[in-house]
Amino acid sequence: MNVAFFLIPKKDIVYLKENATMRQALERMEYHSYSAVPLINNDGKYVGTITEGDLLWKLKNTPGLTFHNTEDIHLCDVEQHVQNLPVTIDAQIEDLISRAVVQNFVPVVDDQQTFIGIVRRREMIEYCSKLLLQKKEESLD
Repeated sequence: MNVAFFLIPKKDIVYLKENATMRQALERMEYHSYSAVPLINNDGKYVGTITEGDLLWKLKNTPGLTFHNTEDIHLCDVEQHVQNLPVTIDAQIEDLISRAVVQNFVPVVDDQQTFIGIVRRREMIEYCSKLLLQKKEESLD
């Protein structure tokens, strides 16, 4: 099964540009109840994933930084502690499973590394669950 089957397109997800501010990230993540969001550059290329932990570490390790002045810190200046590596659109479901163990979503890029969307862990688990249920039903027949 191809990744495209599970793809949630870029237009339907929350992502941030790497020049967005910490404050924008915090507010957007809070509003959507997300713990991580993809980051893209001005060319639309995937550059990483920013997490709540990354933002908290930056806040903790930057003297004088408070929520109010997080609007002065750009996400490109926040260290990413976890590398969510993307897959290409022609990847297979097997390529996603090992990544889904450690991340909530897998970023998807095209052949030019342009960010085109994500595959959420939820859809992968639902797919695997359906396969297991089908096998169980077939074995009962």
